Amino acid sequence: MNTDLSRFNTGNYAAGPKWKIGLWYLVNYYVFNSALPWPYGIKVKLLRSFGAKVGKGLVIKTKVRIKYPWRLSIGDHCWIGESVWIDNLENVYIGNHVCISQGAMLLTGNHDYNRSDFPYRLGGIRIEDGVWIGAQSVVCPGIVCGSHAVLTVKSVAAKDMDAWSIYAGNPAVSVRKRKILA
Repeated sequence: MNTDLSRFNTGNYAAGPKWKIGLWYLVNYYVFNSALPWPYGIKVKLLRSFGAKVGKGLVIKTKVRIKYPWRLSIGDHCWIGESVWIDNLENVYIGNHVCISQGAMLLTGNHDYNRSDFPYRLGGIRIEDGVWIGAQSVVCPGIVCGSHAVLTVKSVAAKDMDAWSIYAGNPAVSVRKRKILA
C-alpha cells in the first residue's frame, strides 16, 4: 500500500480552543517570532497569560516560535536563543539553568510512516536542569535530556540523553562525560 495523505486526520488530538489558538497565533507572530527585540518581561507575561509555567530570569531572544504555550513549562534562569522552534504538540518541560541555542528545534510531533494515512506520533520532551541544547540541534518526540547533558551543534537527539554526558552527531551518541570547572 502507498502513502495516502488524503486519508490523514488528527484523530482525537485537540490542541485547545480555536479562539485561544487563533489569538496565540497573532501574539506569537507579532511578538515572539518578530525580529523586534521585545522586552523579556513582556514575553514572560504573555507566555503566562496563555498558560505557560515560567520561572524567573528567562532570556528569550527574537524570532522564537512556540506552538502552544499552555503545553510549556520553563524553569528559572533559562536562555532561549534566536530562531528556536518549540513545536510542542505535546508537553515540553524545561528545567532550571537550561540553554537552548540559536535555531534549535524541540519537536514533539512526527508521523507514523508505517501507515498509509500518516497519523501523528506524539511524545513530550523533558529537558532537565543544566542542559545545553546546541545551535541548530533537534530534540525528537518523547526524549528526556538528563541533567547537565549537552547536545552539540547540529546534532539530533533521537534517544534519551544520559545526565552529565555530551552527545554529538545524527543520530547523537555519547562522546564523553561533561565536567564543569569552577
